[in-house]
Amino acid sequence: MTEFTGFTLANYQAVFEDTRLIIIVLNTFLLAFLSALIATIIGTFGAMGIYYTKKRRQRNTLLSMNNILLVSPDVIIGASFLIFFTFLGLSLGFSSVLASHVAFSIPIVVLMVLPKLQEMNDSMVDAARDLGANNFQVLKNIILPFLTPGIIAGYFMAFTYSLDDFAVTFFVTGNGFTTLSVEIYSRARQGISLEINALSALVFIFSMVLVVGYYFISKDNQPKRKKNQRLEVPEIR
Repeated sequence: MTEFTGFTLANYQAVFEDTRLIIIVLNTFLLAFLSALIATIIGTFGAMGIYYTKKRRQRNTLLSMNNILLVSPDVIIGASFLIFFTFLGLSLGFSSVLASHVAFSIPIVVLMVLPKLQEMNDSMVDAARDLGANNFQVLKNIILPFLTPGIIAGYFMAFTYSLDDFAVTFFVTGNGFTTLSVEIYSRARQGISLEINALSALVFIFSMVLVVGYYFISKDNQPKRKKNQRLEVPEIR
């Protein structure tokens, strides 16, 4: 903008009239929700697998392998996935972008859940087993409730990373699918319009709503954890 002439909602109206842009936004959020959900499930059980590995050398090896995608540059990750998908003969599109986002989101979830596992008192699990609880009951009633704050934090972090990612997505996206970051990059080469500014404002407001929602979810979980300090095990019949 070279000069300010007044307030207007015309650019916001243009965003909702741009059908292609709305579809891209919906695809981007769908991708972020799905990739974060899948990564949270895999990352949670991956963190438990690392934590319960008995040998220290194997545990450190698994943790080091988990951190590879965190320390690698995004361009290298994107190029590697492109070569990998091309080698397998897979077509680039929604599935390739989803697989890539899940892959680089899993380490984030692991690092969010693992500290909660280290804080957990293992005697709770031992007591549940002594009272006759099976593995599923221990997981459902003891481990997962304690890990809930870390799981929620890991999901939101994975969602944010997926929503924000450009470099990896740029390499693995196909002609029939694109995300908001790639679309903004394409349009930026022709000059940023106020329509993109309006869309960025809407996305920012949505992100703030997520942050506030996460704050209240975390706040509601704290009194419950303080209230339920005593060990509760499933009734054995």
